[in-house]
Amino acid sequence: MHISRTISDIREQVQAFRAKGETVGLVTTMGALHEGHLSLVSEARTAHDRVVATIFVNPTQFGNASDLENYPRTEVEDIAKLEAAGGDVVFIPEVAEIYPAGDETFVETTRLANMLHGLVRPGHFRGVATVVTKLFNIVQADAAYFGEKDYQQLQVIRRMVRDLHIPISIRGVATVREPDGLAMSSRNVRLSGEDRIAARVLSQALDHAETVVASSTDVTTLSNQIASIIASEPRARLKGLDITEATSLGPISGPIDRPIAIMLSVAFGDGASEVLLIDQREITP
Repeated sequence: MHISRTISDIREQVQAFRAKGETVGLVTTMGALHEGHLSLVSEARTAHDRVVATIFVNPTQFGNASDLENYPRTEVEDIAKLEAAGGDVVFIPEVAEIYPAGDETFVETTRLANMLHGLVRPGHFRGVATVVTKLFNIVQADAAYFGEKDYQQLQVIRRMVRDLHIPISIRGVATVREPDGLAMSSRNVRLSGEDRIAARVLSQALDHAETVVASSTDVTTLSNQIASIIASEPRARLKGLDITEATSLGPISGPIDRPIAIMLSVAFGDGASEVLLIDQREITP
């Protein structure tokens, strides 16, 4: 697998694929890869002649310096995993390559970025939209693959691509979970042993939601029940709970009679050791 560290080199690699008439799938990551990331690579591998992955810990999407500093960096292991999963090229740029001196341009979906989980992490989605736009422009793939666990992020990227007329297909891939139901995330390794056990409460709350929606309920009742389940775990602190229309992320009230999205933000640990986990699920009654 080829390793590119500059924009000029990754573009040269992709141009060589294009010259042979090959299609290109893209998987953007911040490294610390797990099976969830590799499932995206596998999906891209089945649909395209070539797969390009990126590893870049994007500073503009972190709300505090300690979170950025503590983000796990496992480049050697990540490269081996990508190669085993079928990646052809991995792009691993330095920060200055993506954000050159004097950089002052940002991309933001003004409504979608400043609601729901965006209120818990102000500026987060602006950072995501900006770096993803840059990576799309650099690689110019045919399609890009994102996990459905980051449901709001997926909607932000889809809207951004639509609004900016970026010629790339955005494909969502189902969340990959641990055997006990916890959604795979690079943040999970930062949980203490007790918090790792407690974190199961996120998927338990969403499993409960799926059951009660199937038997008919309303938004207020569902919201109260989910909050109660999270509150029953003393190590968990509910930071955000949103129930919205599935596609638009618009408000919904009353009986649940159409597809909804449930988005949870739950914190574990304290101070600099705090770990914020998200989990999300689309449910059709």
